[in-house]
Amino acid sequence: MTSRRLFLAAALSLIALPATAEDYKIGSIEITTPWTRATPPSARTGGGFMIITNKGTVTDRLVAARSNTSDKVEIHEMQMDGNVMRMRELKNGLEIPPGATVALKPGGYHIMFMELKAPLAKDAKMPLTLVFEKAGSIDIQLNVEAMGAMPHGHGKN
Repeated sequence: MTSRRLFLAAALSLIALPATAEDYKIGSIEITTPWTRATPPSARTGGGFMIITNKGTVTDRLVAARSNTSDKVEIHEMQMDGNVMRMRELKNGLEIPPGATVALKPGGYHIMFMELKAPLAKDAKMPLTLVFEKAGSIDIQLNVEAMGAMPHGHGKN
């Protein structure tokens, strides 16, 4: 009976241990599940993903992002242009309305890393500074997931 309980406890602990990332808070802004994908050795670009929630009563805006892992970092969105999906920089940043949750995820809003200085390795942490118009700057770490990883637990955008 004891071995059965140990097995059950071990099985439940595996279920209860999803791949989690550290969550962050600055002012009324909460950032959860920050992650990116591992890149092949020749890749020069990568994407950063997370969920941003504005718990405040006024709109804030993600206006910039910086990382020492790439020469250039931009806030992007993917949009359909006829039958073609196009990526473009959000020159004025990304609005986070009061009470809203905005998901940065593959195929939608994301942080674009250009001219990566080295490949992103699975299970590493990638430093990123996010700059919000009202809340200010916050340093976070993105978990580097496997190549081709898909979002887990991301909300609506």
